[in-house]
Parts: sequence; C-alpha cells; structure tokens
Amino acid sequence: MRKNYSSEFKAKLVLEVLRGEHTLSEIASENEVHPNMLTRWKTEAMKNFSQLFEKEASKTKQMQKNYENKIDELYKQIGKLTTQNEWMKKKLVSNFSRSERISMIDFDKRELPVSVQVSLLGINRTSLYYKPVLPDEHDLFIKREIDEIYTQHPDFGYRRITVWLKKYRQITINKKTVLKHMREMGIQAIYPRQNTSKSKPGNPIYPYLLKGLTIGHPNQVWSIDITYVPIHRSWLYLVAIIDWYSRFVIDWEVDDTLEIYFVLETCKNALKRTSPEIMNSDQGSHFTSPKYTNLFLNAGSKISMDHRGRAYDNIFIERLWRSLKYENIYLQDYESPREARTGINNYLKYYNYKRPHQSLNYKTPAEIYFSN
Repeated sequence: MRKNYSSEFKAKLVLEVLRGEHTLSEIASENEVHPNMLTRWKTEAMKNFSQLFEKEASKTKQMQKNYENKIDELYKQIGKLTTQNEWMKKKLVSNFSRSERISMIDFDKRELPVSVQVSLLGINRTSLYYKPVLPDEHDLFIKREIDEIYTQHPDFGYRRITVWLKKYRQITINKKTVLKHMREMGIQAIYPRQNTSKSKPGNPIYPYLLKGLTIGHPNQVWSIDITYVPIHRSWLYLVAIIDWYSRFVIDWEVDDTLEIYFVLETCKNALKRTSPEIMNSDQGSHFTSPKYTNLFLNAGSKISMDHRGRAYDNIFIERLWRSLKYENIYLQDYESPREARTGINNYLKYYNYKRPHQSLNYKTPAEIYFSN
C-alpha cells in the first residue's frame, strides 16, 4: 500500500533538501520516498512555501475536481475511438504529466483495482513501490572521469570518450556504458544526440543567428547552457546565462535534477536585469519548450539555437564551464550541495568581478559589461 505523507513530513524533507547538507538521493533513500516525489514537493514549496502545506488538503480536493472536470470535457470529444478505455488512456497520458497521473491513483477508497487504474493512466505499477538507492561509488567515479574528458574536449562523442578512458585513464569500459552515463549526465555528445538534448516533438526549432554576426555591445547576445557538477556520493546540475560580449555571467542556478523549473527561474531572474537582443542555446528539450522560449519572445528577444552536433556554436559558455571546473569544482571536490552552491557562488563572483580575461585585454567581465 502506498504511504500517505503528512504535511509536516513533507515540510521536514523539503527543508532538508533546501539546507543542502545531504543530496536529494540520500534524503529520499533514508526516508523511503521516491526522488521524483521529493522533487515535486520541493518545486511546489518554492512556488508558495509559506502557505503550501497548511492548504494542501483543500488544494488536493480542488486538483481532483479539476482532473474530473477535464476528464468529463475530454469524454465529450471522444470521437470515433474504438473503446472508452483506449480513449481514456490516450488522453490521460497526453494531457497530464507522470507525477500528475500518479496523484490521481486512489489507494484507499478505490472503485477500481490499482492494477486497472495504473493501466488506464499508462503507469508501470512496480514503479509506484520503488525504493530509491544511493548512486554506486564506481559509477560516480566513471561519471567524473567522463566529465573531465568532455570538459576538455566538448566535441567528443561517447565512442571517443570510451577510447580515451581506455587509452589514457586505463579504465576498461563498454561504449554502451559510457553512453548510458552520458545520458544521465545530460552531456551533449555529437553522435548520437543524447536524450537530454533532444527537442520535444512538436516544439519549434529556431535557426542559428550568430554565424558571421559582429558582437559589439553588452546584452546583444546571451547564451544559456546546463552542465554536470560532480560532488561526493552524487551530482548536481548547473545552469548559467552568459553575455557574449563581456563574458559576464548574468545569472545561474544549481539543482539536483534536470527538471525545467530551475532553468525557468534562472531566466526570469536574468530578465529582471534586462533582456538580450538574441538568446542562444542548444536544441535541448528545455530550450525548445514554449515555457522557455516564450519568456524571451515576450521580452522582445530573438531565439537562436546551435546547429545539431556543433559543440562550439556556444563556445563562450563552454569556456566558462572549463574555467569553473578546472579552477574550482575539480580542485575543491565538494562534499554536499550546500558546499557546492557556496563554492560556485564565490567562484562566479570572482570570475565576474576579479578574474582578468586575456581576450578582454585583461579586464574583468564586470568592467566590460557595465562600461556601456
């Protein structure tokens, strides 16, 4: 039987995540909570932390009512599908996220068996009872090695990285294993394109606007990207926005997962400062999502996307990742998310305001960015 968690329990775990003393995976494993559930609680708390849990009961009822209303409306559009069950499954899967469909399952006062409910909702029943385990130490070691190689050679795909691991790191490993790790890390290998960087079907792909363009002033072109950050016993993801002309880091954020929420928050914070003429990214699912593109289109920016398989189209942010990792992350070897966040924050302040750049005639990014 699936557990019903109290508001106090949820609040306690969300606070543990926000403190950053332990990784999300560790907290989930210790408390026998699915990491996706913990991520959802965190996201909800960030949106309305002060009132979220005291009003959760009424919100749950309202959500259930909304779902029922949506389903009733969908029934009216049933059309010519052969059976009610086939129609319901198709519509539920296409209209609701997995976490929303899980929340629809009634474990207590159920009129349908759980097996029938999960079938209609398109959910694997065994995943409901999954107990998370901590990442394997050897896998974390391999991921760090892959990250170092890719940081130095962002044009490498999984085949070249496999050869490099064997030849220069004396690590015997299968190329399929390297590919699996790279997918989990969100690394954009050239061939084949990784799942984390695929655009969602139906989302528009915008042309690359920077070829031959003369960059002459701040806020003319911004770039955004996500990178993998290794820490002890786990890993994090870092998203950052950089100004091409000055190399100034406009905004950044760290999170335990690759959910789009932390990307959108970073963009919203950056747009509070100003908006760029052109916003450049790769063709990943985060950056082809209308939730992302509409933020900049509504701000009057043009959207630019790298060519598929071109690691150096976003060269300045690739250089930022290399500097950050070799000058800070690999040297510091952070123990916890909180320690990593503090260290990255200190480094990016140094990078913006104190670190002289040869390409900027040894001025700092801040000197160039705020000079115009």
